[in-house]
Amino acid sequence: MPELTVAKNRHVTLEQRRGVVIHRAPLESSDIDGLATSARRTIADCLRSLPEDEALAIADSVLRSTAESSSSLRVLAATLRGPGGGQARRVAAAATGLSTNPFETELRRLATIAGLNVRPQVPLYAGHFLGKPDLVDVDRRIILEADSFEWHGSRRALVRDARRYNNFVIAGWLVLRFSWEDVMHHADDVLRVLEAAASRGRTYCHCCGSPTAGSSRTERR
Repeated sequence: MPELTVAKNRHVTLEQRRGVVIHRAPLESSDIDGLATSARRTIADCLRSLPEDEALAIADSVLRSTAESSSSLRVLAATLRGPGGGQARRVAAAATGLSTNPFETELRRLATIAGLNVRPQVPLYAGHFLGKPDLVDVDRRIILEADSFEWHGSRRALVRDARRYNNFVIAGWLVLRFSWEDVMHHADDVLRVLEAAASRGRTYCHCCGSPTAGSSRTERR
């Protein structure tokens, strides 16, 4: 629905509220661009007002598709005061322009909650180039793939993915694959799998894939 910002003392009738979401906040002239809020004001409002998963998806999209940089996004969030300011700063700190879509963004957010240290689009090698998975926890040698049917649903894609994933496994990587439906609508199930993977608690040599000295199982409470 359209979202409207009005002054705190502005009376809005029930009829005027129908079909819109009302926000109450002061707006400076620099916050307005024609009939809408400016791009930066809109970004700020999204970071502090939306649910955190949606806010992070928008922050990633901003970095992916505009000239905005990670540092300037963090600076913008740091200026925000009042309700939602803390969330805005968390979201800005977590945002990256490397995730290719909201599906990957949400999977990355869930992985972080589960205790994994994942980075998007890390190039992997084992004597030769293996590929750049969607998300990689390098220390645990865990790969997370956000498998959308649009990209992975053809026969050609099946053959390509089977070869790719087999090569990752042979090189010592644990490959976990997640569907859009589970990531977006069954987050608890996804978190259970991710937490189980994180609880393995091992770090590995990046060269040979062997567990490093002192690595051990960890217990999550």
